Amino acid sequence: MAEERDILEEGHDHGAAVERVRDQLPEDDILYDLADLFRIFADSSRIKILYALYESELCVGAITQLLGMTQSAVSHQLRALKQAKLVKYRREGKTVFYSLADDHVVTILAQGMEHVGE
Repeated sequence: MAEERDILEEGHDHGAAVERVRDQLPEDDILYDLADLFRIFADSSRIKILYALYESELCVGAITQLLGMTQSAVSHQLRALKQAKLVKYRREGKTVFYSLADDHVVTILAQGMEHVGE
């Protein structure tokens, strides 16, 4: 297979394509941040929380009841999601309500669901 690829590419100048793509690549630190963002999505507990918040603003108690997780586990995951700027919160008296941070997060979840549903 590698021999075939070498034969097909023989004589092909990659220089222009490489230069064009190199000029479009974001800086390494931006790509590291993007990798960290996708790493947050790699945990099924966080995905469950995000999808629950996709449906409705919820407090920690509601999330624990809905997902069958401990309050400690939910709080731990919410902390990671807040640090990644994927969720936001608001206080109403002593209760803290969580929701998705913005339309970007909604879009990421919607497109992810569409992709896995294909």
